[in-house]
Amino acid sequence: MRTLSKMIGAVAALSVAACGSLEEQRETVVSQPEAVDPYSVMAVTVHDGEFAKIQQFTTPKGVSVWLVEEPSIPILSLRMAWQNGSTLDPDGIEGLTHAMTYHMNEGAGDLDSQTFFKRMEELNMSFWCSTGTDNTYCNSSMLTDNAEASFDVIALAYAAPRFDDGPFERFLREQEVSLNTREADAGYLARRAIRAALYPDHPYAREVSAESLAAITQEGMQAQKAKIMVREGMLVTAVGAISPDELAALVDRAVDGLPEIGAGMDIPDVTMATPPAEPIVVDLPQPQSLVRFTAPAMPRDDPDFYTAVVANYSFGGGGFESRLMKELRVAKGLTYGVGTGVSAEQHIQTWYGSGQTKNESAGEFIQGIKDQMSLIIEEGMSAEELADAKAYLTGSYPLGFDSNSKIAGNMMGVRLDGLPVDFFDKRNAMVEAVTLEDANRVLRTYLQPDNFTFVVVGQPEGLEE
Repeated sequence: MRTLSKMIGAVAALSVAACGSLEEQRETVVSQPEAVDPYSVMAVTVHDGEFAKIQQFTTPKGVSVWLVEEPSIPILSLRMAWQNGSTLDPDGIEGLTHAMTYHMNEGAGDLDSQTFFKRMEELNMSFWCSTGTDNTYCNSSMLTDNAEASFDVIALAYAAPRFDDGPFERFLREQEVSLNTREADAGYLARRAIRAALYPDHPYAREVSAESLAAITQEGMQAQKAKIMVREGMLVTAVGAISPDELAALVDRAVDGLPEIGAGMDIPDVTMATPPAEPIVVDLPQPQSLVRFTAPAMPRDDPDFYTAVVANYSFGGGGFESRLMKELRVAKGLTYGVGTGVSAEQHIQTWYGSGQTKNESAGEFIQGIKDQMSLIIEEGMSAEELADAKAYLTGSYPLGFDSNSKIAGNMMGVRLDGLPVDFFDKRNAMVEAVTLEDANRVLRTYLQPDNFTFVVVGQPEGLEE
């Protein structure tokens, strides 16, 4: 700046006869300060919570990241996700997104499948992708000493997956086996029957068939990847010995080959049909009957959600401490196990349960479940049951944070559910805030036996009125 000031003063004083050569003046005038590294000035918001110190930032290329920096463990656990999944499969090509994610670590660029896996072994890293109904994921773990080379592998997979004939033919063979074996899978048959009974026309009820498998092509997988794996809306969670600016630069390098924007679709919320009066029976020759039962529940952001979680623990979610297990296994010997849960997915929320019993006792087993529903509604939870449920649900919660991988996974779950960064610190308080009055009100509302659709897979007896 001093040189520039002197030069300006000299020009003003001498008008025509400038000091020094014209070229020297030009060089001085056009010189610019060094470019600022965008990663070193990236805005980082820190939430210093009870369970983890979470650093939040958006990379210069627009990827949203939550990071827990853990210098003592030289391993980086990484979760990457998009809020589009198998519901984005075109009609008649169900299974396309699953096929695409299957191939994401089956070769890229100049590396065929075998060479790609060999490179991951050399780096002591893992990388794999999968999909669900509403989300698509890619997960990785690596040594932080090998982070740059490991992210180069991820970048290659994102930019230039091969979708080669060999892995594609293997995928089709595996899927054909799955199509055949699922017809003898009691769990699958029960889920299909519930979908057909309660929401047959919803995208969630679509499933892979031999015809849809035959319609999958390598070109179709490439196009599906371009729709889903994009930078816009991409979420990343990470835990390991790495700083925000280091991770941001690596993430941006990895996603450089992804499109900026993709395609989505509006998925309606599920409206369940009226439950049938009698259990739905799916015939399957086997000595036991699988019983599944499902009813509507509440969204994750409903004030009653954690009330339902607490109440469910006492009814069927608490293992041997639950009423169902105490009555149907311990007292009556009808089952080895029966349990219930509360699920709040993006477009469907359910209170569900399942258990197995001998074919001969299927009717008694189902009636026993209904009787316990009626009893807990009539009697209500006890104060002791409420205290036990709270003690377990709050005491076991920290076990979900005992590894880098678990922390990264839990953070991604929170992000996909649209929950705030301080959720981990508030969760136990929400459990503790549940009152006995509220728990019993929720039980009376949601656990009415007539709310539930029962499906029995096997050759059950004793279902007649």
